[in-house]
Amino acid sequence: MELFKTQRRTSPLAWRMQPEDFDDFLGQSHLLGANRPLRRLIEEDKIVSLILYGPPGTGKTALAHIIARKTRAEFISINAVTSGIKEIREAVSSIRSEKTILFVDEIHRFNKIQQDALLPYIETGELTLIGASTQNPFFALVPALSSRSVIFQFRPIPKDDLKRLVTRALSDKRGLGDHRASIEDEATDFIASVSEGDARRALNILELAFLSCGDGGEGGRLITLGHVKEVLENKTLYYDEDDHYDTISAFIKSMRGSDPDAAVYWMAKMIESGEDPLFIARRIVICASEDVGNADPQALAVAVAAMHALERIGMPEGRIPLSQAAIYVASAPKSNASCSAIEKAIEEIRTQPVQPVPDHLKDSHYAGAKRLGAGKGYLYPHSYDGHYIKQDYLRIHKSFYTPSTEGYEKVIKSRLQKRRSTTDD
Repeated sequence: MELFKTQRRTSPLAWRMQPEDFDDFLGQSHLLGANRPLRRLIEEDKIVSLILYGPPGTGKTALAHIIARKTRAEFISINAVTSGIKEIREAVSSIRSEKTILFVDEIHRFNKIQQDALLPYIETGELTLIGASTQNPFFALVPALSSRSVIFQFRPIPKDDLKRLVTRALSDKRGLGDHRASIEDEATDFIASVSEGDARRALNILELAFLSCGDGGEGGRLITLGHVKEVLENKTLYYDEDDHYDTISAFIKSMRGSDPDAAVYWMAKMIESGEDPLFIARRIVICASEDVGNADPQALAVAVAAMHALERIGMPEGRIPLSQAAIYVASAPKSNASCSAIEKAIEEIRTQPVQPVPDHLKDSHYAGAKRLGAGKGYLYPHSYDGHYIKQDYLRIHKSFYTPSTEGYEKVIKSRLQKRRSTTDD
């Protein structure tokens, strides 16, 4: 438990290049631009309990460094990965000033009990909390803690800002400014693209490429696109719990919205991020029934077949039937009539008196059934022309299924209209 350590020349480049003031800060202009609320709180030293939430490498910890420099309050820093209730109590017992800020990095790593341990000190004002989290605080934090904090969401760093960061690191004395290093424009652009809004990742890639390109002789080191690609054999995607839910949501909505290209894109992201392929398969099956339904009954068959194929052949080949099924479902005509029907029926069961089974529909395959009148008057449909005969299947008629005019459901609609309009002779 200590204040932030001084940057050293042996520290990683990303650590050395942390911004020292708002003028150095790249990205988050919606929070830290001139006259923005969060910036005013910091500049006026009126910090309240805050949760800084967003993807890795977007400046959450860097902003805590700036706050530590600017505030007149005592500033204590702990990391939730290596800390617990003991460290929280030690932080409180070490308070020597009227106002103390406790910065908890990766606060989502605290369990419920550890989070609850912070509450009494925040309630009494002994501590002002600043928490940094890569996970949605409304999911990762207990409600009592998130409701007592102002939540600021950090966004991925824009590509142009990442390019400026790379250029700055090459000239800044804190970075690589003493090494007469330069970089090709294509290499800068590539780093900014593959870093996907993560400043730490961009600087780590730059540092590795710098170390791999040799001393360069008298002309200094030139970092080329080849050097960058060489240190990036495999692209690692950021994919946490929030991204899991957001990406599967985008995948489902793309299939529902009849966009097969978007569907396979989001599927590819999930596969490359290590998502459970059976989870993906189950979502396709659900979508095939919920959003396609009887507009194309074959969609469900294709989706279930893809899931079974995946179970049999495994990955990576299993991605092929998954792609086939997702494309089929996305391209199929859409109807949610089947889904709506069961939802309406369940609502009816929950909110209205449950109808008794009509006598003619009751089971008659047991001794004494006839004496009770079970099955009496039942009309066997296969004994009639068209394998259909009008009879009541509910004591009080209710309509739940309203077929659409999409795909095969148009045929179903026409058939049901004829049957429902049939009258007894």
